[in-house]
Amino acid sequence: MASGVTFQTMNLLNSRRSFLAQATLGLAGLAALPRSWSAPVAALNRAGGPRFRLGLAAYSFREFMKDSNHERKLKVDAAKLIDLPAFIDYAADQGCEGVELTSYYFPPAVSREYLANLKRHAFLRGVAISGSAVGNTFALPDGAKLDAEIAGVKSWIDHCAAMGAPHLRVFAGDPKGLSKEEAVKQCVRALRICGDYAAERGVMLGVENHGGIVAQAPVLEEIINETNHHWVRVNLDTGNFYSATPYADLARLAPYAVNVQFKVEINQVPGGKQPADFAKVIGILRKANYQGFVTLEYEAEEDPWQAVPRHLKTLRSALDGTK
Repeated sequence: MASGVTFQTMNLLNSRRSFLAQATLGLAGLAALPRSWSAPVAALNRAGGPRFRLGLAAYSFREFMKDSNHERKLKVDAAKLIDLPAFIDYAADQGCEGVELTSYYFPPAVSREYLANLKRHAFLRGVAISGSAVGNTFALPDGAKLDAEIAGVKSWIDHCAAMGAPHLRVFAGDPKGLSKEEAVKQCVRALRICGDYAAERGVMLGVENHGGIVAQAPVLEEIINETNHHWVRVNLDTGNFYSATPYADLARLAPYAVNVQFKVEINQVPGGKQPADFAKVIGILRKANYQGFVTLEYEAEEDPWQAVPRHLKTLRSALDGTK
């Protein structure tokens, strides 16, 4: 050839061009994959050692929340009812680092101004808004009801982002017109949709072990791994396991936890409710290298105004390793 380039050289150049073109197409294809399928999720592998922050959930005072959207079991004097700013004040006075502002206790019409004022109030009291919770169900067939549940979760993702809250706990639910296997698939699909939206808003979704299709720890573990989304993990409720081995269940899911709802009781089957072993629970979280909020969500029978300060003190000691 006049240029001095041999046919072998030309073939080599063409092969390199072909390889680069295919590699570019391959990378473009990977970029086009949904975020939820971009890499395996598995358990969280956090750098450093365990770190705990003490929090309090508004649900602890469910009978006393002024704007409650569920029926109260007790008749409470209106003068004793509190709103979310007052709850933030209470948590700050108790030395809590964070508050979970459960969605059930917001006014019926949640405005951007209201969310901004809550964020400001918590900031001025030196308390982080650790997250919120929405009472959804994803164990539904395709259709308007499931679409509405997904839309509701998205709206609370927006509310969390507006408050600067990094976490929203969500639920799987009980199957409605579906087999358990079908309900799991629906839950996974809805979590992928909501997870993509949450990623855009910077809010982690924590799926709570809360009966229904996630009554057993292995099923929730399966859902998290099938969903395979970096913005979807577990909201670990220490009192919501109903089995003969609740502490083993807790240890199984602790490596996936992005938030912990600490209960002062556990459910032993058989045996029913038992006082929780605070040190044992925190020991499990330490072994899992958990880092984040451990939020007291008080559900026992004693008056929360009397019980919560005492349990917060015990929990703080356990987190500090002094008890």
